[in-house]
Amino acid sequence: MDSKDREIFSNLTIFPPVFVRLDGRAFHRLSRTLELKKPFDPAFHAAMRSVCRYLLTESGLTPAFAYTFSDEISLYFSTLPFSGRVEKLDSVTAAVAASALTIELGCLEPLAFDARTIPASGEFALEYLTWRQNEAWRNHINAYCQTALVSEGMSSREAAARLRGMQSDAMHEMMFERGVNLAATPAWQRRGTLLYREECVKEGYNPLTGETVEAKRTCIREPEETPLFSTAEGAALVRSLTGA
Repeated sequence: MDSKDREIFSNLTIFPPVFVRLDGRAFHRLSRTLELKKPFDPAFHAAMRSVCRYLLTESGLTPAFAYTFSDEISLYFSTLPFSGRVEKLDSVTAAVAASALTIELGCLEPLAFDARTIPASGEFALEYLTWRQNEAWRNHINAYCQTALVSEGMSSREAAARLRGMQSDAMHEMMFERGVNLAATPAWQRRGTLLYREECVKEGYNPLTGETVEAKRTCIREPEETPLFSTAEGAALVRSLTGA
């Protein structure tokens, strides 16, 4: 038997469109090592956005857009590299993201992402992004409450036990009593960040004619406040990016 025949799943392929979701592996250790600010570190989020920009423009993978919050990145592909081979798509995307983030953060220890591929035909892209944005909101609430309880003397385990099963309204009230309005925290913490490629016109200089010329380029749009995907505005943006 040819040894290549033993490579199970190596020929498993998928048709676009798909999402590839990347999740940081054991990033709680990274948080301790780099002494990241809690509940959210702006420098870490800036590094994750830089990784997204690299994946969109320089990785050769050409996803159409990226959505990131916490240690997670979702990439949307309307066309697929590697002839749609799932194993290669997952492994290369995770490896590129991990390498880019290692450089961004100046880490001396290796970082890793895991990856999974999710079919995203029809309206599912909107459903998927709404789901992940809801998770970003839940993560945001829990992070603030966990940090508050630990700062008051609880262990991380005790804080997690205290919050387990607590309803969102109760967590809001808990933080409000401590002077924090969770609805007024930075948008990137509550909603995550969407980055997408868009054609734009830039001015340039033609040295042969001495004239100012306009040229079309691909730019990365990164709204200061990502809309809620569950609203008409957010849904319209997603549909414009996916062509659904």
